[in-house]
Amino acid sequence: LVSKYAVSIVALLFVLKSAVVSREGVSATAVAAVAGPASAEASASEEKSTFTVELADGGAQKIAVIKVVKEVLALGLKDAKDKVDAAPVVLAENMKKEEAEDLKKKIEEAGGKVNLK
Repeated sequence: LVSKYAVSIVALLFVLKSAVVSREGVSATAVAAVAGPASAEASASEEKSTFTVELADGGAQKIAVIKVVKEVLALGLKDAKDKVDAAPVVLAENMKKEEAEDLKKKIEEAGGKVNLK
């Protein structure tokens, strides 16, 4: 029963596509070719809005970096220490641009190294 309706729907779509092509003189391939480059340019010009914050190195002042990680990410002392000791490690994913830059600034002021991806 389902396959009977599926065949009917596919046939109806084919007839509809054929009617549009003959009436308008435009094929679906031409529409896709025109839309393709424009959408690629639009996505390239859009600025990235979310970032992944990666701690590349805890630095010489690990205690200060641990304090920042603990405070900003609301972690316990042990969890923050484990993250800093495990560098390079992802600290946070899908952070807003402003929050990610703020976290990066605080960690770098404490002596760590951060990458935003």
